[in-house]
Amino acid sequence: MERADVLIVGGGPAGSSCAAALVAAGRDVLVLDRHAFPRDKPCAGWITPEAVARLGLRLDEYGRTRTLQPISRFRIGRIGGRAVDVEYAEPVSYGIRRCEFDTELLRRSGARTCLGVAVDDVRREGREWIVNGRFSAQVLVGAGGHFCPVARRVAPAGRDEPVVAREVEFRLEGGALEGCAVEPERPELYFSPDLRGYGWCFRKGAYLNVGLGRRDRHALPQHVEAFLDWLVASGRLPEAPRSGWKGHAYLVREAAARRVAAEGVLLVGDAAGLAAAASGEGILPAIVSGHLAAEAILDAKGGPDDARLVRVYEQRLADELGRPPRPDRPPGRLKTAAGAVLLATPWFARHVVLDRWFLHRRESARPRHSDSFQNEFESPV
Repeated sequence: MERADVLIVGGGPAGSSCAAALVAAGRDVLVLDRHAFPRDKPCAGWITPEAVARLGLRLDEYGRTRTLQPISRFRIGRIGGRAVDVEYAEPVSYGIRRCEFDTELLRRSGARTCLGVAVDDVRREGREWIVNGRFSAQVLVGAGGHFCPVARRVAPAGRDEPVVAREVEFRLEGGALEGCAVEPERPELYFSPDLRGYGWCFRKGAYLNVGLGRRDRHALPQHVEAFLDWLVASGRLPEAPRSGWKGHAYLVREAAARRVAAEGVLLVGDAAGLAAAASGEGILPAIVSGHLAAEAILDAKGGPDDARLVRVYEQRLADELGRPPRPDRPPGRLKTAAGAVLLATPWFARHVVLDRWFLHRRESARPRHSDSFQNEFESPV
């Protein structure tokens, strides 16, 4: 049996952030992941200055050998409608490739790793958590995303409906790169006509990422196809990419609250259902929750499986991210019509869609999930 102080299932930003904080405090941490790194992760792929600061990431060093695309402009609109351009005086976010970003965060964590190992069995024996019959620890952290096996053990799936998305990222070569209408420093975000999701085109150097996410899983393929057809017809893409597509799912914090902790186990990132509703951003909540989980583990009194561990983590998560607001409802005709008008308004595109929902520029330390579409006309994803 291979033992550690803390077992973390999942080596993405949530797991690696938690691991880094624990290792820095002298804990023996073992990270398990079913993939070998580097690995692809479906994600549009950008980080805000808030995420950079929390990670202590040196951008000059990181960008020396990896993709790091400064973002200072955006195009915001509605699929099939008019778009508006928004410019900032300096970079307000940075495009990254998750295959590079996640690998670097896991390396920097300093934790022991066991990669390429799927978690098939999670059980409790006395004060120990046993994984796959070969790994054990008194504290277990679930960081394996929406389908995390630890999350299934602690918080079985309920009736909550996840956001579902499809995306593709590919390298542009030669004339395709030179003729690409999507400018590298200007991601393009286009909301669905019914405001139940949005699509994006984001170029990171020579790599183009295209995708769409929605809260309507049954209609996703049709909406993706319509989005691609529109991108080609409007000149944003020369042709629709037909291969390399990947799907993923995640819960937003506004959905039915998922249990995030139990005796001796904590959930972080998408495993805890922490993505922001308005933007679908999961990287910053992953980093925040990873750090908070580490703090709770280090501060727990009376043993790692003490009720204090659960209480401290849940309270700090609420303090940092805010209490989950009530679940939203699909927008009706009036809100859909209002949304079409507002999205074509430069002031709204800049100060609400970007500053508040996507960049969190109104908040000094957290993405306020309550400042969502629900406050204006409803949450798209």
